[in-house]
Amino acid sequence: MQVFSTFNHSIYLELAIVALERSGIPKSQILAIPLEVKDDHSLLFDSIHQSDGISLFDIAAGLATAFAVIGVSVGFILTWGPIYWGLIGAASGFIIGFLINFIYYRVVKKRSKHEQMAEVILIVECIPEQTDRVIKILKTNFSKGLAVLS
Repeated sequence: MQVFSTFNHSIYLELAIVALERSGIPKSQILAIPLEVKDDHSLLFDSIHQSDGISLFDIAAGLATAFAVIGVSVGFILTWGPIYWGLIGAASGFIIGFLINFIYYRVVKKRSKHEQMAEVILIVECIPEQTDRVIKILKTNFSKGLAVLS
C-alpha cells in the first residue's frame, strides 16, 4: 500500500519522517518530493480567461467622479466653463487613482508579500497492517492532505 500526504516544508515533516522510521518503516520506503514554488506575478489587466481579483480601476473611478464634480462646480467661475473643467477633473482624477493603485500593487504590495512556503509530497510504502499507524503519525504531524492507494 502507498500512503500519499502533503506537508508544508517545516519541522513537522522531519518529525513525521523520524516517527515513521521509528515505527518500523525503512528509509527506502519513504520518499519526500519538494514542489517548486510558483512564481506568482500578477498581470496589470485581467483577461477573459483569468482574473486575480485586483482592480486598478476602483479608486480611479471614484476619484474621477469626485474630481469631475469639483471641476464642474469650479467651472462655473472659470473661463472654459463647467463642461470642460468637469472633463478635465474626471480625466485627472482617473489618472491619479490609477497611479495610486498601480504604485500600491506593484511597489508596496510586492515588498510586503511573505515568501510562500514550499509544499512537500511524502509517499510512504507500507504493508496493509501498517497503514492505520502511518496515517495516525501523519495526521499528528499536521499533514495537509492524505490519500491511500491500495
